Amino acid sequence: MTKPPLTTPGPQNLITDVDGILVGNAHDEKTRSGTTIILPETRAIAAVDVRGGGPGTRETDALDAENLVEAVDAICLTGGSVYGLEAPSGVAAWLGAQGKGFALAGELVSPIVPSAVLFDLTNGGDKEWGEMPPYRALGRDAGVAATKDFSLGNHGAGYGAQAGIYKGGLGSASAVTDDGFQVGAVIAVNPFGSPIIPGTDAFWAWPFEQNGEFGGKRPPTDLGQIDMDFPSDTKAGALPNTGAQIKPGTNTTIGCVATNAKLTPAETKRVAMMAQDGYPRALRPIHTSFDGDTVFALATGTLDVPEPRAFFISRIGQLAADCVARAIARGVFEAASLGEMTSYRDHFGV
Repeated sequence: MTKPPLTTPGPQNLITDVDGILVGNAHDEKTRSGTTIILPETRAIAAVDVRGGGPGTRETDALDAENLVEAVDAICLTGGSVYGLEAPSGVAAWLGAQGKGFALAGELVSPIVPSAVLFDLTNGGDKEWGEMPPYRALGRDAGVAATKDFSLGNHGAGYGAQAGIYKGGLGSASAVTDDGFQVGAVIAVNPFGSPIIPGTDAFWAWPFEQNGEFGGKRPPTDLGQIDMDFPSDTKAGALPNTGAQIKPGTNTTIGCVATNAKLTPAETKRVAMMAQDGYPRALRPIHTSFDGDTVFALATGTLDVPEPRAFFISRIGQLAADCVARAIARGVFEAASLGEMTSYRDHFGV
């Protein structure tokens, strides 16, 4: 009998294939924005890696390995730019009411909800919310909705996202090894750059695709030389010297990876750093001055890591990067057209 592949997608091909991970989504159709919560069933070791030039984050400094807090109660990914930073407040209040959080004096707890935002304020939705943006409620609703099964595309933090000139969305993917390691990613895809190879309908992430999860398109064998300048399907709409206007700040790809491995905070940080390499496998350009690209990592700790530890941690990081690339392409592929934002499938007639 032929030995099965070393890794395959998990049963749902979602980050929730990792033991102890739930995901919840909520969105507001009127504002064209939403929130995604990654909820570990028990507090999980966490780390973060930030590389974009315009990040919007909350409680990321708390995740530095030298600091007090090693584990988190949830991760929040949300639209809304600075206004979206209210979403984790809703999550924290909801968790605190259940007595979940970092133990303080007596019965007090402090829920730890590191968060990142993307910019979707100019996507055509109604943002006239005055002093009451919807994100606190969206954060709570997403937490309440957390489950093992969740939808991709126009859901959660990906609801109002745009990837270059294409409708962006929420994507996820997983990988399970034959020796029991589980790795997954969930990404809200809203980059300045493009997910598509110029002159084709193929995703940059095509070499990593599993089982036709984002359409099975492949670049032609006679692709030729690729223009080294900005692709014409970035958010600039065309190369800068054509007079098109780049839209600073209207971007950012944010996400979370998770594994069932029992890792230290420093090892989890290494996984987060390696997972960021999934971004350039799927998007071009990436980590620009206009993006706030951020990846969180969670380790639920249900599987011990054997020796040599460095080898297995590097292996987990590689799988995380591949899952990130696949999740990005899935987020774009699963997205539906919304207003003037045209989906990949409508653009190419897929």
